[in-house]
Amino acid sequence: MSEVPIPKEKWTGKIGIAVLGSSFEDGGTRKSRLLIGGQTGMPFLSYEGATPNRPLFAGEVLDTVKDYPELAKRPFGDAIEDPARWARVWVEQFGADVVCLRLLSTNPEEENRSSEEAVATVKKVLETVSVPIIVYGCGNVEKDAKTMEAVSKVGARERLILAQAEENAYESISNAAIANDHLVMAFSNLDINLAKQLNILLTDFGVKKGNILMDPLQASLETGLEYSYSVNERIRLAALTGDSMLQIPMICDITAAWKSREATEENEKYGITEKRAIWWEAATGLAALLSGASMLIVRSPETARILNHALDDLMEER
Repeated sequence: MSEVPIPKEKWTGKIGIAVLGSSFEDGGTRKSRLLIGGQTGMPFLSYEGATPNRPLFAGEVLDTVKDYPELAKRPFGDAIEDPARWARVWVEQFGADVVCLRLLSTNPEEENRSSEEAVATVKKVLETVSVPIIVYGCGNVEKDAKTMEAVSKVGARERLILAQAEENAYESISNAAIANDHLVMAFSNLDINLAKQLNILLTDFGVKKGNILMDPLQASLETGLEYSYSVNERIRLAALTGDSMLQIPMICDITAAWKSREATEENEKYGITEKRAIWWEAATGLAALLSGASMLIVRSPETARILNHALDDLMEER
């Protein structure tokens, strides 16, 4: 019996490559630069195209742990009291490729810490770990504009990833990124057309295409995972068939999985909560990887371990 040939697509497009972090040779203090993107086919179909850069993991760190789940705190002990120590545990103990720092304490409706305090936190984290850093604000447009401007200056030459640019709030963060050669996270809410439009707006404004990363919003298991998967996949397909404005690496934040009631609710019929929360995040992360993510932002170190193990298999040549 003759072997049935595997149908293969021939793609004309390629996902661009983004450089994260700036090493000593480039005037920064990161231990090394990291590359993401560069795929020439659908995720992990090595017979159709290459995945030259292994997807990365960014460990979540907050500058305030108010309302943070107790289950998520446990792996880090008292290190969560200090963002820099927390970041060090992520990198040195759990092998995070990137640190994702959220400056939630600056929220005017919560703790309302100053931008100067936020800058001090970013500076301390930069001095403590040598991996690339993602920096999120608090979600308040006016406060984040001021904070990101200051953060971009203290992180000059480090190629931070400044998050996040949105359709109606991208100019201030873009200015900050352009001034100090940082990357910008472009956030779109489950809409491929909006994702493309935002990339166009950013490049027209002056942000280099290689300094843009896309966050198309990763919905978690039980809260729209299948729709998120389809949006990610459509973005990748459009990019591979030649849409240059979608040929940008995707970043998926899977920490939202912890907000699902089924993931963390204490209920005997749902099973052991400690395991359920981790696997809920891991299932969300696996869907993100299979639909085109080049980096995942994760909350649990065990989630990162599970997904790294899955990647070992997925990255094998078939």
